[in-house]
Amino acid sequence: MEILKSVLMGIIQGITEWLPISSTGHLLLFDEFIKLTVNSIPQRNEEFFNFFKVFIQLGSILAVLVLYFHKLNPLSAKKTDKEKKQTLSLWGKVLVASIPAGIIGMAFDDQIDGVLSEWYVIAATLIIYGILFILLENRKVSPRINNISQMGFKTAFFIGVFQMLALIPGTSRSGSTILGAVFLGSSRYIAAEFSFFMAIPAMLGGSGIKLLKFAMENGEKYGAQYPLLFSGIEWAVLIAGFVTAFIVSIIVIKFLIGYIKKHDFKVFGYYRIILGVLVILYFVLIKK
Repeated sequence: MEILKSVLMGIIQGITEWLPISSTGHLLLFDEFIKLTVNSIPQRNEEFFNFFKVFIQLGSILAVLVLYFHKLNPLSAKKTDKEKKQTLSLWGKVLVASIPAGIIGMAFDDQIDGVLSEWYVIAATLIIYGILFILLENRKVSPRINNISQMGFKTAFFIGVFQMLALIPGTSRSGSTILGAVFLGSSRYIAAEFSFFMAIPAMLGGSGIKLLKFAMENGEKYGAQYPLLFSGIEWAVLIAGFVTAFIVSIIVIKFLIGYIKKHDFKVFGYYRIILGVLVILYFVLIKK
């Protein structure tokens, strides 16, 4: 049963990580209704779930690396010297864009996992960013950046500032970076693609920190009980969620790239507002 829950969460992760509707927010809400329970120790369950949410993001990142391997590989023999330099420049822009969220994320990790993960924060960010998406799409402005090579390092850094806002659960990393990139002059296609690439260091770094923190804290508490850091069922749950997130992410990334060639982001804005309102109604009227 726990593996089935893990698969469902992997599906949610794979869909919501790339669509601008907040993966962390959806996973937190999912846990309100279907608890992931892998052992009889409540605190261990909570700590494991916090790690699980980050770990399955690695499946989503692997999907980006697989789909864009050639474009992201600066050593490809199929590329000219100019194309290799452009690829290195792309990585430079991605790393520059990762600086703001990297600094703030390490400094305020505990606060983000604590008070900022409350339902009212998630509801507020869902609604606020939903409204911003609709307002942004109502502008009649032609994009000036239609290729990543046209994007300067300064623009990349400010897109990274928008990504920093996504540290608040419910905001959506892809949502904030796409919103920021479009606001700064990128086309929807380039905004989405650059958002995919920015996810690589952001999510790898976040997962690495979480793994190290989990290993250090839980090694002392449960070292004798979990010599391999996790129990058998915990490993099964992690792997099931990882594989599911990877497969679903590939499908969703391909869908989003095709979708934005003909449509705007308004539908995601309306979805966020509706979901945010439903969250408020649930916690105020039902779970009061």
